[in-house]
Amino acid sequence: MSKKIAINGFGRIGKTFLRAVLSDPVASQELDIVAINSGPGDVHLTAHFFKYDSSMGTYPEQVSMENNVLCVGGKRITILTESDPLQLPWKTLEVDWVVEATGRFILKKDVEQHLHAGAKAVLITAPSSDPDCTIIPGVNDHIFDKTIHKVVSLGSCTTNALVPLLHVLHETFSLTSAAMTTVHSYTNNQVLLDVPGIDVRRSRAAALNMIPTTTGAMKVIGTLLPELAGKVSGLSLRVPVAKVSFLDLSFTAKEQLSKDAIYRACVKAQTGALKNIIEVTDKPLVSSDFAGNSHSAIVDGLLIDHVEGIGKLFAWYDNEWGYSCRLRDFLVNCE
Repeated sequence: MSKKIAINGFGRIGKTFLRAVLSDPVASQELDIVAINSGPGDVHLTAHFFKYDSSMGTYPEQVSMENNVLCVGGKRITILTESDPLQLPWKTLEVDWVVEATGRFILKKDVEQHLHAGAKAVLITAPSSDPDCTIIPGVNDHIFDKTIHKVVSLGSCTTNALVPLLHVLHETFSLTSAAMTTVHSYTNNQVLLDVPGIDVRRSRAAALNMIPTTTGAMKVIGTLLPELAGKVSGLSLRVPVAKVSFLDLSFTAKEQLSKDAIYRACVKAQTGALKNIIEVTDKPLVSSDFAGNSHSAIVDGLLIDHVEGIGKLFAWYDNEWGYSCRLRDFLVNCE
């Protein structure tokens, strides 16, 4: 029997997740998207903005709105416009999982409102400080227990790119330290032109600047990889690109490092337990070539390096599509 899924929030991740489900033959059978709560607004715009997307392109099937029902091909999905999660009809709709994609509800006390409204479990599409568990596919899927884990976080796009790589490198070389910079495409929480705000740098025009800022990926490293607690640092450099990000990782280790050994560890990972999570490319590609790639991290084999005990690794990731595919895959496989 398919799982009944509701999406709360229909912005970048909400829309991309729906596309990821509907485009996959297995997921479209295993996951029944029964409702989308887009929040207060004109429901007819929901159909338009799902059909026409500046980053992902035009959706290939017919999309229309009929009496608050989004029709995508042969699929019909109820559209809700509720601002209060407690008022959502999750019990009536018998919702198994709510995909919490508003970006506003990330604390357990907030997302538990979905449980009070009748949903059986919630998947947060962002790092959270107090979920029942944080899952990074390919690294710790095995810890999920549906009897006790009702509020689950899948971290962030950067967490899903970084943690599997750290996992592979630590298992192979016993890491002693690591420093990460994600050269990250801009997102909707940045501004088009300068607007004074609390975060001075993020208040600057996203399309005109490279903007150093923090990354939520650092918040959960110690929980996910306890042996690396306090040994990994990182920041984000937001750049004027709409899609696809680039992870720059430097690291030291107890075991001897070499370019070839690092490369072989990554190649082994892509054919083993981290198949479909990590990929390695040996082609001289650029960011746009990775748009629509479903892997969490695509290691650039040509850029792997090593000097004086310091390893260097670079990986690309489609910060919307790759992450949405992980959300999809988790929901398909969680039992």
